[in-house]
Amino acid sequence: MAGADRGTVRRLQEENQDPVSAHNDPVSTHEDLLSSFQAWCGEFGIHLNPKVSIGMEGTVAQYGMVARQDIPAGEVVFTIPRSALLSQNTTRIREVLEEEQQSLDSASGWVPLILSLMYEATDAGSPWAPYFGLWPRLVPPDLPMFWSEKERSELLEGTGVPEAVSKDLDNIEQEYKTIVLPFILRHPELFNPQTHTLDLYMRLVAFVMAYSFQEPIEDEEEDCGKEVLPPMMVPVADLLNHVARHNTHLEFAADCLRMVTTQSVPAGHELFNTYGQMGNWQLLHMYGFSEPHPDNINDTADIQMTVLREAALQGAESEEQKAKLQERWAFLCHMEMVGEEGAFVFGCEEVLTDEELRTSLKLLCMSAEEFAEYKENDGWEEDEDDDEEEETLTYQKVACMPLSWRKLLHAGAELAMKSYTTNLRSDQCILDDPAEYAKLSSRQKYSLQVRYGQKRILQRLIELTAS
Repeated sequence: MAGADRGTVRRLQEENQDPVSAHNDPVSTHEDLLSSFQAWCGEFGIHLNPKVSIGMEGTVAQYGMVARQDIPAGEVVFTIPRSALLSQNTTRIREVLEEEQQSLDSASGWVPLILSLMYEATDAGSPWAPYFGLWPRLVPPDLPMFWSEKERSELLEGTGVPEAVSKDLDNIEQEYKTIVLPFILRHPELFNPQTHTLDLYMRLVAFVMAYSFQEPIEDEEEDCGKEVLPPMMVPVADLLNHVARHNTHLEFAADCLRMVTTQSVPAGHELFNTYGQMGNWQLLHMYGFSEPHPDNINDTADIQMTVLREAALQGAESEEQKAKLQERWAFLCHMEMVGEEGAFVFGCEEVLTDEELRTSLKLLCMSAEEFAEYKENDGWEEDEDDDEEEETLTYQKVACMPLSWRKLLHAGAELAMKSYTTNLRSDQCILDDPAEYAKLSSRQKYSLQVRYGQKRILQRLIELTAS
């Protein structure tokens, strides 16, 4: 696979071929695989609370965990010793990875873990064989990176997912060609380029995206200058599904990890973990699903920063005004408030990039005299109300912004709304018709929920800023 081009990547996506795996048994049922995995858990010291069960029955998607009895808040549902975790520090090739640490450095920081997975997943003698056995043929989650480019464009245009996937595919190919494949060729005693292919690498990237965990840094202020801890695979914990209104959370202790209930869970109900405060587009991009509206209380919509600039330029009445706006935009870039690939992020109840939005609207709507003074002071204002600047920018406050600010934000939200291939009303009609919604594939349903949630937020902005 040396020198594989983008066409090869696209073919692998569309064919969705199964990779070579050492843990394939075509006659095994899910029950057999689960039984082997649970036996492995016992051997590795993973303790499962008898009040819960792992399986596919009663879960929202594939494997999950269901309460067999009522569980009170604060109860530990399972404990995982750190020796059972699979990471670059626990894999059998950790010494080789440590020796070549510098050559494996990448923008993602995932290469050592994915090499660990490539090695362990293709060796029948791996201590983690029953863990990989839960996913026969190592078929990855149905992330948009495995959809055709045409399908991503038709279903997700305007959501930000196609652009994120395009970057992922470029980075995956680049990492494999320049870092992973040379490493594989240097270690023929451990790897085989015919087995450890770009296809397998892509699939394991998807596994890391969908199933890995990142240990939080305890003291963020003290460790703000340190590198982010690398991801790791956490058996059992990665089987829990996600909802925004979750009922468990993962605790990290010195010798083990514990999943603890955050509220009481009645018998027969599924236990849900949280993958973080993520909008639906992020959930679909990284995990292959989205939550039905309005369940995802963390949903977001973006207005690209360049879209706000475009809206300001469209409102200019002369070339001179356009030139002045471009000068102000350049100053915003100088202040690092905006960028060509940045976005203003709007949550369900507030603006998540409030400082960037406030500053951008302020500068783009200033008079010439105000901007001259602002620029002379390099962005500092003597009469600046620091308390107001630090306050959360809720939608109630958006509605009370100066008229010129509201007009510009209104124009930007309208431009963002036009970037979708479908409109809000057509999406609403499908969601309101159970028969029509039932006809959709899972990809179409997830994409519809992503688009609809974003458009609802943008529509609210449009209504709040209408003059």
